[in-house]
Formats: sequence, structure tokens, C-alpha cells
Amino acid sequence: MLLIHCPYCQEERPELEFRNTGEAHIERPKDIAGISDEEFEKFFFIRANPKGVTYERWRHIHGCARFFNAVRDTVSDRFVTTYKAGEPRAEVERGDDGVLTVKGAAQ
Repeated sequence: MLLIHCPYCQEERPELEFRNTGEAHIERPKDIAGISDEEFEKFFFIRANPKGVTYERWRHIHGCARFFNAVRDTVSDRFVTTYKAGEPRAEVERGDDGVLTVKGAAQ
């Protein structure tokens, strides 16, 4: 079973407690009822499906219920890091061994 670290609860919990809520670090409409269908489509649907690093927004739905961001490798399905919503985007790098790590993090 995949374990996901909740940055608010400060513990790893089973993936069944979480929901992916889309891409992280995108501008969300302030008045969603006032936008056109085309603008809603651009906001609502996943804009990219990269092979490799992706930034996602998750919710600990069966825990603290808070939103947080995660960096995940779509090739290995490994979570590189998670961090609280509103914090700056985590920068990651791929090492010579191919493993993704957070830039500047102690090894």
C-alpha cells in the first residue's frame, strides 16, 4: 500500500485517506460562477500529464481534511516530498542515480 506523508498531521498514512484534487500552484478563479465555459474548462481539467516530476494538490480527506501540495514522480509513483498549502513550490533535482530529491535537503 502506498503511504503518503501529511505535512499537517506529521505522519504517513495509507493512500485511501487522501484524494488528489488536481495540479498544484495554478491560479484558481475567484468568481467561478462568473467565468465562461471555455475558462472553466481550462481551469478544471488537467493541463499537463508529464512523464516524471509533477506538482499536485492533495487533501487528507479521512484525516485532518486539509489541503497540501506534493511532488510526485509519475514514472515510479514515488512521492518526493509533501508540503503545506501556501508554502513556496519545492524544487527537486534528479541525482546521478536517477532518484529525485528536494534541492538543498540533507541526505
